[in-house]
Amino acid sequence: MDEADVRFELEDGVAVITLNRPEVLNAFSGAMGRGLGEAYRRCDEDDAVRAVILTGAGRAFCAGADMSAGADTFAQQDSSEASGFSASPVDPAPWNVRKPVIAAMNGHAVGLGLTLALQCDMRIAANEGKYGVLQVRRGVMPDACSHWTLPRIVGIERAASLLLTGRKIGGEEAERIGMVLRSVPASQVLATAMEIARDVADNTAPLSVAVTKRLLWESPGLSLQDVERLETELHHHLMGSPDAIEGGLAYLERRAPRWTSSVSADWPNWPRKGEDDAEEPDPGRSPGNR
Repeated sequence: MDEADVRFELEDGVAVITLNRPEVLNAFSGAMGRGLGEAYRRCDEDDAVRAVILTGAGRAFCAGADMSAGADTFAQQDSSEASGFSASPVDPAPWNVRKPVIAAMNGHAVGLGLTLALQCDMRIAANEGKYGVLQVRRGVMPDACSHWTLPRIVGIERAASLLLTGRKIGGEEAERIGMVLRSVPASQVLATAMEIARDVADNTAPLSVAVTKRLLWESPGLSLQDVERLETELHHHLMGSPDAIEGGLAYLERRAPRWTSSVSADWPNWPRKGEDDAEEPDPGRSPGNR
């Protein structure tokens, strides 16, 4: 991992990934994209990681693409796969990490900075921050699958009001329209995200969280009958497991649970949606199950 652009810390089950270019408001660079992908992959594969926080160093979360190249920032790219260009420059995406990923947007998050945060499971905003998908004001278009993530979060009309105008909003409006879970003073953003992450790390069964997260991300593309079938099949995988037994005993004995199931070792053979969907791309696919 390139520590110059991305910093990784792990303590008591909570990984904190920090975008680390504060001198340019954490403007996104190629090295940052590679480092962020490596950090996400480590979080997915390492059973010591129970929850993940993504935040920014200094007074901003991420000011979007590094525009120091001026007119060449959005220069024509080779259309071949060999060029390496992708509108989604971080692999794996947070929805593929089998642990909850919380974006602690400690300050401004615009352009790619916001679209990367939209890929996370939850977002905490700073009241003082400005948030917007500005790309249509720069002659390009929204990226990082934001045409898929933002409508899921706020609905089509509110997504249109942001993606088609490129306008910026404050933290409190972001909370009001449901784009973020909470908006708090900037000084409280990381602590608020940490409270959620610590609750996950201390009180939830890791495998239960992992399968729930994946099905949650898949569910909008599934029928009610598919969700019912998948829930049933996954219950069969979890019921009778050591964690299912431990969860009930810990509750009855009024003590903290001692989980033993492992996301890496006990991940289920993920049920197919149906024969007709077998060849369709799976946006919820985990790097650990490719």
